[in-house]
Amino acid sequence: MPAERDRLRETSSVQRPDGVVGRQEAGVVTAATALISGHRDAGAASAALPGVLVDVPVAVLLIDRSHGAVTYANTAAVELAGNVGLPVDIDTWGAAAGLTDLGGQPLASTSGPLSLVAQGLPVTGEAVRLAPGRSADGRPRAQGEAERERLLWVTGFPLSRPDGEEQLSLVVFLEVENDSAADDPETYLQALRERAVVATDITFTITDPRQPGNPLIWVNPSFTRVTGYEYGEAVGRNCRFLQGPATDPESVATIRRALDEQRAVTTTLLNYRKDGTAFWNQLSVSPVFDGEGRLVSFVGVQTDVTERVRVERDRESAFAAEQAARREAELARAAAERAQADAERARADAERIQGRLALMAEATSTLIATLDLTDVLDRLARLCVPLVADWVFITLVDDAGGVRETACRHRDGLEEQLRVLATQHAGHLPEDSPTRRSIATSRPVLVQGADADLDELFTSEAARQAAEQLGVGSLLAVPMVARRRTRGAILLARTETERPFDQEDVDLAEDLARRAALAMDNVRLYQQEHTVADTLQRSLLPDLPAIPGVQSAAHYVSASTTADVGGDFYDLLHMPDGSIGVVIGDVVGHDIAAAAAMGHLRGLIRACAWEAPDPDPGVVLARVDRLVQGLGVASMATMVYARAVPPAGEGEPWRLTLASAGHPPPLLRTADGDVQLLDGVTGLLIGVDGSRPRRSTTIDLPRGATLLAYTDGLIERPGTDLDEGIAELVARLAATPSGAGPRQLCDAAVAGSLDGRDDVALIAVRFA
Repeated sequence: MPAERDRLRETSSVQRPDGVVGRQEAGVVTAATALISGHRDAGAASAALPGVLVDVPVAVLLIDRSHGAVTYANTAAVELAGNVGLPVDIDTWGAAAGLTDLGGQPLASTSGPLSLVAQGLPVTGEAVRLAPGRSADGRPRAQGEAERERLLWVTGFPLSRPDGEEQLSLVVFLEVENDSAADDPETYLQALRERAVVATDITFTITDPRQPGNPLIWVNPSFTRVTGYEYGEAVGRNCRFLQGPATDPESVATIRRALDEQRAVTTTLLNYRKDGTAFWNQLSVSPVFDGEGRLVSFVGVQTDVTERVRVERDRESAFAAEQAARREAELARAAAERAQADAERARADAERIQGRLALMAEATSTLIATLDLTDVLDRLARLCVPLVADWVFITLVDDAGGVRETACRHRDGLEEQLRVLATQHAGHLPEDSPTRRSIATSRPVLVQGADADLDELFTSEAARQAAEQLGVGSLLAVPMVARRRTRGAILLARTETERPFDQEDVDLAEDLARRAALAMDNVRLYQQEHTVADTLQRSLLPDLPAIPGVQSAAHYVSASTTADVGGDFYDLLHMPDGSIGVVIGDVVGHDIAAAAAMGHLRGLIRACAWEAPDPDPGVVLARVDRLVQGLGVASMATMVYARAVPPAGEGEPWRLTLASAGHPPPLLRTADGDVQLLDGVTGLLIGVDGSRPRRSTTIDLPRGATLLAYTDGLIERPGTDLDEGIAELVARLAATPSGAGPRQLCDAAVAGSLDGRDDVALIAVRFA
């Protein structure tokens, strides 16, 4: 602390927030005129000070350096020292407040912070004590009142020119918490500085109206803490950069008029911090004139009053809400009976609508949950009874109008009567029956009092008797129309004539019939596509040929949800020269288009391998690649082609040559169960660059060895790489019994959990 006082005595310069030390700005040293407008007495100074200083939570003093006296104290300063008559000597005021340095010595000395400020020197920050014998309002503590030492952080700086007519300085006291846990004085002092910096919310700014745009020429550190803008970001700009989309234009206009008229103004407006958050800013601006009466600067004092504005607005909103509630209460009391009746009707309507929506939601989820037509009809019947009707009879027709299938249900069972209708009535629907009329016109048919017209509605005696036993009060037939074709009709029946179908029931039944028809048509389309896919699958995935000295097996699973085929394929070829060709491939895609491309690619590899001038697998794959790109057969594909040559003589091994086009490496399992990864050869995918040559590698196959080739769908797992999948596959194959054949190895390979995200194809070939 002494060293700091010595430093302050040696210079009257100010440390700016951007770290540059320089003489005080012209606007700063002339700010006194803005604060007291040339008056020396406390009353005049208080009246001229910006309004926001009066009730701010920190103590503020104005010192007339020419007399060494305090000429103004705001409310917080009065509470600190008591009602000391102003003006008063600075040391007298400090003694009245009970201020001491950290060592307990009075501040009435030339080295104290108040004396330094009175001498015109800046105090960037110094901690002082409020004597324990003083109460919170500055008066001597009453007997029995608990004592608590209070710590204050003092900052001050001169406000007027050294050679000016007025010699004024401003002092700010900030109370900080007394943390006795810090034993190190320097650490304790630093903590006090940091708390004081955080505590202050009063912003001082100075602008220069003589420059274009009236820019800021100085802001105190509190400006940065409140707005988020650093000193260098604010100085040189007009302070309207704090305005935003919700700033009141009228408040801005009021400030602009006051500046143009060179008069003081105080207002509250919405400003925005650098991070975009809004805050309410109570702003007081005062003009500063030089000795000749010329305007030289404006001094602004700002305080964040967001919480106060919020409370005021909440209070106003609460009052307005209370008044509105009273008016609403009067209106509600006047129309209580009508509101109650409306509420009851609305509740009944809501329950009815909610029930209908629930039925439709259940119908949608129930009907689309199966792809079996009989199951769809049964689910539809259970939805209709008993929620919509007492019993239901559903009829599906084919393209020629003949009855294709029926379904029925009664709330009390009565299965025998329903069976009679299904056999005696459905096959011979009369033209006047509601079901036939609904199908013919694709419109709903409603028959009230149907029990009186049974002879016209049912042609056979058995059917009439069954209908009479089921109960026929009113009948409603609605067509099932999907994709502009009528697929059948739903016949709904209610047994009680007192509860006939109305228009709301007709609308509900039509909605249900449309959903059911769409679900049934989707089943029809799925079955058609499934038939096409099944036929395509049988043509693209061949039966493995029987080859002497070779055992083989294959497995295929499609990832497509609409068909049983995809882009993966395998093949086993018995070449004219007696060699064996093994192919595994994967075309990009998982649908019928990928399957079609796979069929083309499989044909190309067969042709290239069968009549190849050079049977080397690398040469064959290179030719396939050129043909794929030349003919545009497929976008890209991976493939492995292996050619096995039988032994040349007794005791000789099979010779296996293979080449790869970006495909996962095949595996070789010996007769004793050892599994080897054949990863010695790699190459680009088919369809990338057909001009590059491809390499192949040749190995000898032990007797009884099995070659297993697969696609990446077998080894891919979410969250893991292919190496881990390959390691799991090797472990599964190695764990199978030593005598396991190709089929057992395929079963073991797919025994892991397949996630269904990709097609899976594999082929296993054992060489005797």
